[in-house]
Amino acid sequence: MLVFNFPYKAERWDSIAFDVMKYYVKRCVALPGDTLEIKNGYYKLRGVSGEIGSLIAQQQIAALPDSGTNVVIPCFPWSDELKWTIKEFGPLPVPAKGQVVKMNSLSYTLYRQLINWEQKQLSRINEAGEILLGDSVVREYCFQENYYFMAGDNAYNSQDSRYWGMLPESFIVGRAVRVWKSVNPDTDEIRWNRILRKIE
Repeated sequence: MLVFNFPYKAERWDSIAFDVMKYYVKRCVALPGDTLEIKNGYYKLRGVSGEIGSLIAQQQIAALPDSGTNVVIPCFPWSDELKWTIKEFGPLPVPAKGQVVKMNSLSYTLYRQLINWEQKQLSRINEAGEILLGDSVVREYCFQENYYFMAGDNAYNSQDSRYWGMLPESFIVGRAVRVWKSVNPDTDEIRWNRILRKIE
């Protein structure tokens, strides 16, 4: 579990912003250089076997119907072409510092918010399908920072990387190891049995 500054403005997940007073605690399910997929609600890393993240949360998403009421909802990168959902997602290569990607419409869709943040200027696609950064055509891009994919344990209601994308390493504050305070969201009563409990 990592503690980090939430990297986006409220309801503005298209650009990275630093808020020193807003901290989140989530599980890290993909490291720089990993390729992450979500298949039928379950996290998978290419080349890695075994469970990743909260199994209970993933089972809840897997149980969602594909159509009708309570249907699974769209998510990052909010693309009509990719049509990723919290149940079927990826593959998403998580960038590592120094990693070079060829710029095309897919890489632009996946990484434009990271590139815009690193370069402090907006990128765009022109009519010819070329990726522009400022006035310059960009054919490949080398990332300047490591990124992480974060997942919340509350499967249905967690503002995590499934919605806002990848977390820059510089936003990480530390690791969470114990529960400091726990309040029942329905009654506002303190859950004393969880205080100082070790976080698994």
